Amino acid sequence: MPWIVLFFAIVCETIGTTALHASQQFTRLGPSLVAVLGYCLSFYLLSMALREIPVGIAYAIWAGLGIVLIAAIGWSLFGQKLDTAALVGMSLILSGIVVINVFSGNNPH
Repeated sequence: MPWIVLFFAIVCETIGTTALHASQQFTRLGPSLVAVLGYCLSFYLLSMALREIPVGIAYAIWAGLGIVLIAAIGWSLFGQKLDTAALVGMSLILSGIVVINVFSGNNPH
């Protein structure tokens, strides 16, 4: 169950960050409200996941997947370019998340 909660925390953070971009520096009310709500809900869900997942592991996964998802959204929705270095870096992030989940002794299953 904590992994499902962490997954939704990541989804909410990704929605919040996407809305933050769309808010145009908080000059558009709708996206601004979605950004604030997305971040608040994300932090709340992250705090719930921390009941069972160690903070270092939860935060690494939350931040790492958030980075990769936001980069993918920037590329697909906003036409932002991802160069080779960005793709390699995101691959390393995803590899790190796999290593944490497969090999960490602090990881509750």
